[in-house]
Amino acid sequence: MLKQHRELSMSIRRTIENNDEAGIRPSKTYQSFVAAAGGHRELNFIEKDVRNYITREVRNVSEQEDAKEFGKYFLRMKEKNPNFFFELELEEDQSIKLAFWADARSRAAFEYFGDVISFDTTYNTNRYNLVCGSFVGVNHHGQSTLLGCSLMKNEEIESFKWLFQCWLHCMGGNAPKGFLTDQCASMKRALEACMPTTVHRWCIWHIMKKIPSKLNGYKGHADIEQQMSHVVWNSHSKDSFDRNWNDFLVNFGLADNKWLSDLYEDRHIWVPIYLDHHFWAGMRSTQRSESMHSFFNKYITRNSSLIQFVKQYDNCLGSREQVERESDAADFHTVIPCATKSSIEAQFQDAYTHAKFREVQAQFRGKANCITRLKNSALGYSVYEVGEQVSSSIFDKFAVTYDSVAAEVKCQCLLFESRGILCRHALSVLSFEQVSQVSPRYILERWSKKVKRQHTHIKSSHDEPLMEPRSKRFDQLVFHSQNICEFASESEELTAILHRAYDNVMAEMEALKAKRKGTSSLSHEDANLESVNELQSPPRI
Repeated sequence: MLKQHRELSMSIRRTIENNDEAGIRPSKTYQSFVAAAGGHRELNFIEKDVRNYITREVRNVSEQEDAKEFGKYFLRMKEKNPNFFFELELEEDQSIKLAFWADARSRAAFEYFGDVISFDTTYNTNRYNLVCGSFVGVNHHGQSTLLGCSLMKNEEIESFKWLFQCWLHCMGGNAPKGFLTDQCASMKRALEACMPTTVHRWCIWHIMKKIPSKLNGYKGHADIEQQMSHVVWNSHSKDSFDRNWNDFLVNFGLADNKWLSDLYEDRHIWVPIYLDHHFWAGMRSTQRSESMHSFFNKYITRNSSLIQFVKQYDNCLGSREQVERESDAADFHTVIPCATKSSIEAQFQDAYTHAKFREVQAQFRGKANCITRLKNSALGYSVYEVGEQVSSSIFDKFAVTYDSVAAEVKCQCLLFESRGILCRHALSVLSFEQVSQVSPRYILERWSKKVKRQHTHIKSSHDEPLMEPRSKRFDQLVFHSQNICEFASESEELTAILHRAYDNVMAEMEALKAKRKGTSSLSHEDANLESVNELQSPPRI
């Protein structure tokens, strides 16, 4: 097909623009046109035309223009809801140096889900190679919830300090109890300075993933990896971890390995037994943040503009909001049946969201693999040993204490302390003690389906597209004509009526256009568009 014969109609252009904003890749957009037309031969343009239109009309902006539009977006969001928060720092050439923002819904959600935060950074989300960082919490369904986003020119200590201070200011100065990151020295020092009372945890998944590359030079490195993993995950006290770690180093001749020595020095920041007495909402890694970044990466590339990025962030906020609303509705309208006759299970069924109740039920099922033995008892305080069969020949043993006066049960595995879910070992002891109801302290409001949370009444931020007047009129006409077309398609007679009406309207419009040929005017809509485009770029903060 010759280039001069290829053209994109307004309908095609609007579809391309809408699909691009929704994160649909050009190839998928083109294939949808092919399917609708009935084959490639029926189209008067090719896939390259779709890509060129996006590059030329949608994405063709300079870094400074992009930064200016980015700032305008923040101003529009702030105007729509005064609780939208943002801070920007610009370079001398007016490009973005540092940026942080959080919408009103995220700020309200922090009150309920800001106790534990996962923070991670990623590249390849924009054409300027700005580092993207996301603050992610866990909601009452155990789902990831976005609590702020950032873009940074670099990952230096001062950049992280600026970011963490902005985030704290945004959230009313309330630091989280726990904060998960990867092994970034700059992040660690910035957190120590900005949130000295917050417990900092390194992502254990990243550390364990490094074992093959760090230790593959040693003989029997597969056995080394297996044994190290066993020591990390199966040491149920700090003393036992220290002993097991030392034996591990001696047995494999690793006492002089610097990487392992450094890890041991920092054991308080990544080894589970040193951290699980704190509440972590079930998080041990930054994979929640990484899953958010993978969402972005489905729809944006290293060539994406800042405006494209922020629109996809809005889409991510919207999708997270929708998932939470659907889960809330399911909790309200449906009931998960109890798997046992236990009145304790019924307590959790009544109080917890479906997702969290399923976690409780998993622990009730796990009771079947546990054998409870009383070690000693005095004045209502009992010490138990619970053996859990983890394979055909292996039993793990856990010390569980029960105070009948205080109605308090504690297990060595620290599942309740770290995840807020009573473990199978504690449930076995409560069953042994014939306890019919657990203390309210074990039914966390954090996982409750009955709490009325204010953020659920706030919509996530979403920018209205700033369109040319003609594009706006086109979209309105298409929207209103859909009902007419749907009605007319019911029969050949109705379709014929609509065709005649179209012919008459088309003739009338062509006559009016011919009559006005040679005149020009500027509509009120056009004048307003100019005023919108003159929004000032954001000041340096």
